[in-house]
Amino acid sequence: MRIGSAVALLGAAALGVTAYLGWDVLRESTPFSGGEQCTATVEGRTVELEVEQAENAALITAIAVGRGMPARAATIALATAYQESELYNIDYGDRDSLGLFQQRPSQGWGSPEQVLDPVYATNAFYDELVDVDGYESLEVTVAAQRVQRSAFPDAYADHEADARVLASALTGNSRAAFTCELDGDAEEAADELTESGLVKRAEKVRREVVNVFGDQSLGGFAPGGVRDGHMEGSTHYDGRAVDIFFRPVTDANKTRGWAVAHYLVAMADRLDVQTVIFDDRIWKNGWRSGSGWRDYDPPSRSGDRAILEHRDHVHVDVFD
Repeated sequence: MRIGSAVALLGAAALGVTAYLGWDVLRESTPFSGGEQCTATVEGRTVELEVEQAENAALITAIAVGRGMPARAATIALATAYQESELYNIDYGDRDSLGLFQQRPSQGWGSPEQVLDPVYATNAFYDELVDVDGYESLEVTVAAQRVQRSAFPDAYADHEADARVLASALTGNSRAAFTCELDGDAEEAADELTESGLVKRAEKVRREVVNVFGDQSLGGFAPGGVRDGHMEGSTHYDGRAVDIFFRPVTDANKTRGWAVAHYLVAMADRLDVQTVIFDDRIWKNGWRSGSGWRDYDPPSRSGDRAILEHRDHVHVDVFD
């Protein structure tokens, strides 16, 4: 079963979350080329992914970040998923193997429904990985094999280089390094505000960020809506935007902010994300997405430059 049709409930308690929302199992410079894809580029190496693969890679990595695990853990998990399923959530495999990691219910990984839930499956993988002594210093293929017990233990090494690129970008250690080219064809949605003061789409984004990454410092919305504090015409006034704060502006907070920003770009198609801004860079869904992360030109107004340039917070808004 591919990610577009799987049903995702948060299956492992490691994130401390009871439900994973919205996994529908869960537009000026370079024109959109018409072929949707995502790329990660780190130190001259570029990895290209279909959108579905990118969503899975981002989820695998975000769960590692949310659990406080090092980027090395994400590299191991990504290399494993590359080898086992090519980063697709498939409903078939050798004997009763299923899902991103081709986990076998008959070997105690969980029920078929659980291993087809990408959140449960990923947490189950990490639960096994943390029990591997010194996994952070083991070769990727050795650590992966300790978890998977595969008949082809050396195969994981074939995907290590690409997994390193994705892990570096999606954990935020490489900044503005992950982007997607999307057509931005979101259907028009209702304008009614939810109890949080956000439209349904934005509320879905808010809850997903918290569910995946843990509690966050959030702002830019309020019950009944916000009426001031933002520039004229801001999507905050429509209840379509959320700010995720990473204060003070430090190297560590920038890394965490880029992990969230990259995740939102990876999930932009399924979450109907229109814009992501962070650290004086902007990504726009639609025909400008081919330009990737561009320099952000903040509005001409007085105020703290760190705030105006979005150095201290990720701004995300959704299509109307």
